[in-house]
Amino acid sequence: MRILKSALIIVGLLTIVFVSVNATQQAPNSKIQEYVKTNANDRPVKDYNIYALPMPENINFAGEEVPLDDPDIYERMDRELLVNTYWQSNALLLIKRANKYFPIIEPILKEEGVPDDFKYLAVIESGLTQAVSPAGARGFWQIMKGTGRDYGLEINDNVDERYHIEKSTRVAADYLKRSKAKFGSWTMAAAAYNAGNRGVERQLERQKVNDYYELLLNTETGRYMFRILALKEILTNPEQYGFNFEEKHLYKNIPTRTVKVDTVVNDFADFAKHFNINYKILKIHNPWLREAHLNNASRKEYEIKIPEENSYTAVK
Repeated sequence: MRILKSALIIVGLLTIVFVSVNATQQAPNSKIQEYVKTNANDRPVKDYNIYALPMPENINFAGEEVPLDDPDIYERMDRELLVNTYWQSNALLLIKRANKYFPIIEPILKEEGVPDDFKYLAVIESGLTQAVSPAGARGFWQIMKGTGRDYGLEINDNVDERYHIEKSTRVAADYLKRSKAKFGSWTMAAAAYNAGNRGVERQLERQKVNDYYELLLNTETGRYMFRILALKEILTNPEQYGFNFEEKHLYKNIPTRTVKVDTVVNDFADFAKHFNINYKILKIHNPWLREAHLNNASRKEYEIKIPEENSYTAVK
């Protein structure tokens, strides 16, 4: 009898626990359902819709038309527009950086006789950062060590001018002009910047064509021009692709002056303090200085950028 009473008590307790747990589980669900019914037509939910993008008319690169009437070309262009438009954080960062760095790149391209559209090549190569690739390419223009040296850049442990925006831009411009002379079009020159002149030449010979848009290429080089074109379109017409910002949101270039140095610098931290800045600021403006000192046994003259006064908080 005592066993039966104990069993009944246990069953009763389990029933209470089950009911309590069940009630606890059901309550939130009821609230969720109530919320869904109440807010089913709220506008904020609808604002998360994703839209197909209209294809721009008359797309060109450096004045060379893109054959959008070819279904393959149309689809590849559409893909890159979608990918780069809806990768909003990345695109917005590129818009901000472009405001800072395009004014440095644009006049050099113009002076070198290279179309302005090539600034977008730097965008896809590095995102306008001092990037380092797995293959060892460096800087805004992703220049390999051998290529940089061939074009006159100083590259060693102490100094690496692939990180020098102005000098590397001139090297890239020279390379592109030579490729244009070889292949006859700026589009092919851009493709060759990615795949190499010899690599593109082999494919042209093998496939018996002479136009980038007629070539079957590996995935990276096949997407290359369309990534350039998509970012050109988005950065040229950001509002059309849903990017909202004000002038104050964009990154600004810091005014600098040049200090010429033709001696050894034992410690750039001390050197920076002499100009009332810190080591970090010195390196930000001179990323081509790779170590904390400058050997300069040859007494070569270097030009080091120093921010104008009041650009940063002074270091005491």
